[in-house]
Amino acid sequence: DGIFRGPYLRVRTPFASVDQYWRSPLDWLPEDFQPHAHQATAFDRLGSRDSAPQPTIVTTGTGSGKTECFLFPILDHCARAKARGEDGIKALILYPMNALATDQANRIAEVIAANPELAGVTAGLYIGGEGKNSTMSAEHLIDQKHVLQANPPDILLTNYKMLDFLLLRRKDRDLWAVNKPDTLQYVVLDEFHTYDGAQGTDVAMLLRRVGRTLGMATDHSPLGIATPVATSATL
Repeated sequence: DGIFRGPYLRVRTPFASVDQYWRSPLDWLPEDFQPHAHQATAFDRLGSRDSAPQPTIVTTGTGSGKTECFLFPILDHCARAKARGEDGIKALILYPMNALATDQANRIAEVIAANPELAGVTAGLYIGGEGKNSTMSAEHLIDQKHVLQANPPDILLTNYKMLDFLLLRRKDRDLWAVNKPDTLQYVVLDEFHTYDGAQGTDVAMLLRRVGRTLGMATDHSPLGIATPVATSATL
């Protein structure tokens, strides 16, 4: 009775799962979570428990769990860092659109709230407007700017235009005040295919400024020890 008529044929094959001998390189994973093989590979590369994380690009298809590929290692890292009493922004996640950042913020809030092992890990959403949430819940992250400035979160979600402001405006400098050159461990660019042409050049220079502003840059690495991560279903 609509535009489309059946029958329908779905030809996509299921994603490969890890075998029974797989052992997680992370101290924390959601209970009963069984990763796809590509997620397990990402965990091996991005986990910080046993070795330094490695630069990673995740280019699997839509619905393949790309967010979990970087989010779970980041949350695992932040939980250990908080247990050691380390403050400051440990992961910076950039989204090309505010709507996407907000959607992912709600998802991250739900994961943190549902897992007692992550108690104490904080995440903030820093986009346009002053925000209305001063605390975290299962429905939202912290998004009031003065709260984030006073208590920088472990994970900061933003976009590249706002990140530019965060490196320029005096009132935003408190966000980085407690960061040491080795605090920021992950820099994630979601929807990596959107950063092409002149915009890609702008963002590349912006990330170099992040490294210099936080005192992380070296002769061989603009971001110092921070691990770059990119995801895209259409790269």
